[in-house]
Amino acid sequence: MTIDIRPDDLTSAEMADLIAIHAQTMLASSPPESCHFLPIDGLRQPSVSVWSMWENGALIGCGALKDLGNGEGEIKSMHTRAHLRGRGIGRLMLEHILGVARARGYTGLWLETGSMDAFIPARRLYESYGFSYCGPFGDYAEDPNSVFMCLQM
Repeated sequence: MTIDIRPDDLTSAEMADLIAIHAQTMLASSPPESCHFLPIDGLRQPSVSVWSMWENGALIGCGALKDLGNGEGEIKSMHTRAHLRGRGIGRLMLEHILGVARARGYTGLWLETGSMDAFIPARRLYESYGFSYCGPFGDYAEDPNSVFMCLQM
């Protein structure tokens, strides 16, 4: 598998479509008040780095890292096209984000994902890299539809 992970400026129609699909996927699995994905304008903030994943000229996934300050970051917008899941594409993006976080000297990474069965594969992926369950962080509040995880680096 030859996959190219590159910084993305969120200006292409393909990336806008993928971010919209990510939002639709989250809204299909969680109540709107429990969805914490960043819309495309939220991903365009200076504190957020976004990467797209390409294979044979096709956009196949994305991921983002938000700088929380104090040497910590939050993983955002991890998404692999549905028909490509199970190939390790999300794992490649997570490894890329972890490498960037280490290079930046981050001491901790955080994330929020869903508590429903649809999110079991994501939770298992994060667990396999040493993320542990924790309480809400930042501006998040306790929510039965959310799971919070962290990794001390």
